[in-house]
Amino acid sequence: MAAPRKVIITCAITGSIHTPSMSPHLPVTASEIADAAVAAAEAGAAVVHLHARDPRDGRPVQTPEAFAPFLTSIKQRSEVVVNITTGGAPTMAIEERVRPAAHFKPEIASLNMGTMNIGLFTMLGRKTEFRHEWERAYLEGSRAGMFKNTFADIEYILSTCAENGTRFEIECYDTAHLYTLAHFVDRGLVRPPFFIQTVFGLLGGIGAHPDDVMHMKRTADRLFGTSFRWSVLGAGRNQMPVAAMAAAMGGNVRVGLEDSLWVGPGRLGTNAEQVTKVRQIIEGLSLEVATPEEARAILELKGGDRVEF
Repeated sequence: MAAPRKVIITCAITGSIHTPSMSPHLPVTASEIADAAVAAAEAGAAVVHLHARDPRDGRPVQTPEAFAPFLTSIKQRSEVVVNITTGGAPTMAIEERVRPAAHFKPEIASLNMGTMNIGLFTMLGRKTEFRHEWERAYLEGSRAGMFKNTFADIEYILSTCAENGTRFEIECYDTAHLYTLAHFVDRGLVRPPFFIQTVFGLLGGIGAHPDDVMHMKRTADRLFGTSFRWSVLGAGRNQMPVAAMAAAMGGNVRVGLEDSLWVGPGRLGTNAEQVTKVRQIIEGLSLEVATPEEARAILELKGGDRVEF
């Protein structure tokens, strides 16, 4: 019998999309982020995707000093692969966003493939009371704002991290982002295997219909052949349906409170609960969940002993 295929689960622990008033489970302090990451790893996540928060009010921050405590704690307690964001938050300049990845030289760093509208303001229709003054203005600001990642910005991130041995979780929110990746591949600035994270259901990006998922996968296959490893994330209520579809199609999956606060209809959940739920889906398809070491081999990562934390 052929051995079951291994599926990599990434868990995005806190992100910069949701605000603290939206869920009591959203990690904010360094200890909360570390504990949530370790619990997700124990539930089956091979990779944890990490942002930092100001412990006083939960706003996104992107200083190496904010990342250091939870990076150290996670490494001491788990073999999980650490992925540091270069996305930060839409309110941040590119120089600020790249600093933690440049400083700590992780095995993986995220990299968005384009400037885009990210419509967070629709969450104001579901949440009317906030504990912190910044939350409402932050969400409302996305109506007239955007996430800026120009060709120059992408090149800046790639060149800044070029000597680190870091691979990128290449986040593609629409078909054009796959073509932007192809541009940088043609220039030799990104090396295979590419870890492509296709993102579905976020306002401003591609939808979460099965046709959208299949279209992104077909386009990536045509552009990159066997040179990439495919993963998906579905925003909000799209999280588990998109994950189930992609796992059945040969892909890897991402869950976590950055992408959705829910673990079922009307039920707020933790990162570990989401990992457990998607693991059940994967194993229900007679597939196996990859360990951190198996994920390192699949993605051809440099190893946890070569990071700077």
